[in-house]
Amino acid sequence: MSNRLFEKILIATDGSEKNKAAVEEALRIGRLYGSSVFAVYVMDLSAFESASADVVIGDTWGVIQREAEAALARIRTMAEGVTLETVILEGKPAAEIVRFATGNGIDLIVIGTQGKRGLERLLLGSVAEQVIRSAPCKVLVVK
Repeated sequence: MSNRLFEKILIATDGSEKNKAAVEEALRIGRLYGSSVFAVYVMDLSAFESASADVVIGDTWGVIQREAEAALARIRTMAEGVTLETVILEGKPAAEIVRFATGNGIDLIVIGTQGKRGLERLLLGSVAEQVIRSAPCKVLVVK
């Protein structure tokens, strides 16, 4: 049993500029405690489930995949001095973040209040709110 305060930290990112403060904070804490940091991007494909053409799905999937890879690549450039693992998941962001945290023994989830959809206040239904409610560990919300 390690006496590190945070052995494993999960950063939930959507790649948006607004999310940058949360990423920086997670990396700072990771450096401070020598934690393993997991940067997780969840590809939310639910918005496209109603589309009928497979071509649209394939194309959209590719766009989201590239966006996810670019977001995680940006975090890698910021992660000097941190043991970082990047992970792309598919599904509903809050549920996947919590599932990953539970399955990987995460001690701290760091998440921003503002995502791509503009001002995402901590209201019922926002990803941050759902993660806070169902996370198996501490959650740090960064404004």
